[in-house]
Amino acid sequence: MIRLIGYFFGIGTALALLVAGAVAIYIGSLSKDLPDYEVLAKYEPPVTTRIHASDGSLMAEYAHERRLYLPIQAVPDRVKAAFLSAEDKNFYNHPGIDATGLARAVITNFQNMGSGRRQVGASTITQQVAKNFLLTSDQTYERKIKEMILSFRIEQAYSKDRILELYLNEIFFGLGSYGIAGAALTYFDKSVNELTTSEAAYLAALPKGPSNYHPFRHTERALERRNWVIDQMVENNYISREEADKAKAEGLGVKPRRGGTYLFAGEYFTEEVRREISARYGQTALYEGGLSVRTTLNPELQRVARKAMQTGLIKYDTLRGYRGPVTTIDVSGDWGVPLGEVKSLDDVPEWTLAVVLESGASGLRIGLKPARQVSGELVRERVEGTVSKEDMSFAMRHVVDGRTLKANSPADVLKPGDVIFVEKREGSDSAYALRQLPEVSGGMIAMDPHTGRVLAMVGGFSYSQSEFNRATQAMRQPGSSFKPIVYAAALDNGYTPASVIMDGPITIQSGNTTWTPKNYDGRAAGPSTLRSGIERSRNLMTVRLANDMGMKLVAEYAERFGVYDKLAPYLPMSLGSGETTVMRMVSAYAIMANGGRSIKPSLIDRIQDRYGKTVFRHDDRGCEGCNASEWQNQPEPELVDNAEQVLDPMTAYQITSMMVGVVQRGTATSVAELGRHIAGKTGTTNDEKDAWFIGYTPNLVVGVYLGYDKPRSLGRGTTGGGLAAPVFKDFMRVALDGTPNVDFKVPEGMNLVSIDRKTGMQATPGQPGTIVEAFKPGTGPADSYWVIGMGEDGSNGYGEALSPQANQAIQSGGGGLY
Repeated sequence: MIRLIGYFFGIGTALALLVAGAVAIYIGSLSKDLPDYEVLAKYEPPVTTRIHASDGSLMAEYAHERRLYLPIQAVPDRVKAAFLSAEDKNFYNHPGIDATGLARAVITNFQNMGSGRRQVGASTITQQVAKNFLLTSDQTYERKIKEMILSFRIEQAYSKDRILELYLNEIFFGLGSYGIAGAALTYFDKSVNELTTSEAAYLAALPKGPSNYHPFRHTERALERRNWVIDQMVENNYISREEADKAKAEGLGVKPRRGGTYLFAGEYFTEEVRREISARYGQTALYEGGLSVRTTLNPELQRVARKAMQTGLIKYDTLRGYRGPVTTIDVSGDWGVPLGEVKSLDDVPEWTLAVVLESGASGLRIGLKPARQVSGELVRERVEGTVSKEDMSFAMRHVVDGRTLKANSPADVLKPGDVIFVEKREGSDSAYALRQLPEVSGGMIAMDPHTGRVLAMVGGFSYSQSEFNRATQAMRQPGSSFKPIVYAAALDNGYTPASVIMDGPITIQSGNTTWTPKNYDGRAAGPSTLRSGIERSRNLMTVRLANDMGMKLVAEYAERFGVYDKLAPYLPMSLGSGETTVMRMVSAYAIMANGGRSIKPSLIDRIQDRYGKTVFRHDDRGCEGCNASEWQNQPEPELVDNAEQVLDPMTAYQITSMMVGVVQRGTATSVAELGRHIAGKTGTTNDEKDAWFIGYTPNLVVGVYLGYDKPRSLGRGTTGGGLAAPVFKDFMRVALDGTPNVDFKVPEGMNLVSIDRKTGMQATPGQPGTIVEAFKPGTGPADSYWVIGMGEDGSNGYGEALSPQANQAIQSGGGGLY
């Protein structure tokens, strides 16, 4: 009997050894093809790029996977406790495999055989790291064995904290978020440090199946799973029962963070930054590189700029009548459903879509577009309001088939079913005013002239309406706002503000084509000083001046100022007939405001990579003495500006002084109402297609352009001074509030001389009609009266024929008027 037992024992031992050998060989074969776990040491997951305003406000996030990498030291203990309780309570004690949990899973799976239930995996956090980083998600025993082998190796190579860090930053939480930091922002709009026990427990419940515990579609299931996690935290002695009961009594409290841009009114600016980052570093860096971008945007100035531009566009548009409803829907049934499908303006929250329910002689009864809940379901309550006849008075002039008709009653303009925009009357719960999306649009930029930092940018009335940025992308004729470049070139090359030029009729002939430029008012003032020419925006004087010094010189300065890359040296270009952008024009004026020193316009102050290393900084000025170790009575450190001197500083002051005259006595006198030291120039192109105003104080440059996207006349009599300057004024009134009224600094050595406004010659004491003018050393008022432009051949203006290219430029319509 004993021999028989020994016999069977030997056979069993041999078989066990054979099986063990086979298993060893099998595991060995699997081990040969295992991925290199050492790549975890160089792990760089796709991380969200974040864009911030100058005050740190979050503007936008860009990511394929919304993830922010968080070191384990920055994860609060309660958050760690929630995940350990939910996923692997023995994490800090097992070698990579939890034998107890594995045995429990094997028994459970054996009991569930044939029941159709899903098998239990019993994966530890280490195993999940191995699977997520190095393996596939195939439900096979081979993959599971590889996972176990890698788990042992990972545990030997890395600390427990490092493994937990990898896990918490990699896992998917649903709603497009990856990693604990991204999930906290996505679900609760909080940082990880701000999460409550209840919130941490819910996030810890999600990795098992984010879609199964969706906060809105499967709320009850999500609460049940969260509460289970909370109970596990009590069982593992992480929290007390009292804390658990309090946490379980709370709702999920999920407040999903919206995607796209976050800063109100900053959509155009944000998109411009996104394009720049993409062009500079590529799409992969933008959406996966985890860049931290600090922009130049001033949120308060941005809101003011948006308001000023929208007010100006609405004012112009409403004077031209009402063009009709957005669309028409059926209001016989539940009008909230079809109205909810009409696209509104997400970035104009002051306006609401509404449908006309009744229209009569006294006004309208309207139904407001239903609000949307977080879950995306429409609110079904019907909210109604009224629009009085007085609150839609502009619509009494309504446009039908291109004709403007006068209506006597709101019922003549709108009927039931018409969808309209309305804005709530201040101080009322149900009274609204009719609004209309303007056809006209424009662009606006505010810039620091000393650094080129763009502080605010408006690219149109609404980004939701049109993503086309009129401040940077629209190529338009600057008209007379280009004239300061012409005059600056003259002042930099021997002319003075007191130089006298003939303001008289002139004709330019090229072959069979003639060009006869005119002043806006159609009249000529005769001999006038350069100052008078720019203050009154005289075209004839500008053409004669450009011809006298040569268009090649004008083109050189236009390119030096960055207005154009290449300007054709033809006389019509001196009136601003070449196309450019608001950004370029504002940058050119910033040079004049900056004492003639070049600036590099920038929307970005600094870019840091995922590790915090600065990879780009806009301000590259040096600072000698800034890093002194101690105070030894040395001079205070100063920033050294090595930017190129584009214009003589004295010339910059002279042209600035002349443009101060534009505001005080010229074509932009409405701006003088601000009571500030402001220089600027209006611009209006042929047929009043474009209206401009660009102005500046010593510390702020602002440019405004208004016009139709498809160029057409803004209406006879519409000028930059009447349309664009008020937008500038509205912005500056708020932007400069509370700031000192700083005057422009007179360069050392500049001579200030009293001259006769008309002749440009030195004035005698007490002489009327004088003005103090600035002259460079060695220059001054003329000793004798001399007029530039006298004696030209009246038939063509200059006694010479123009090239075919110049002739073509003339036929294109010339440039600025006013």
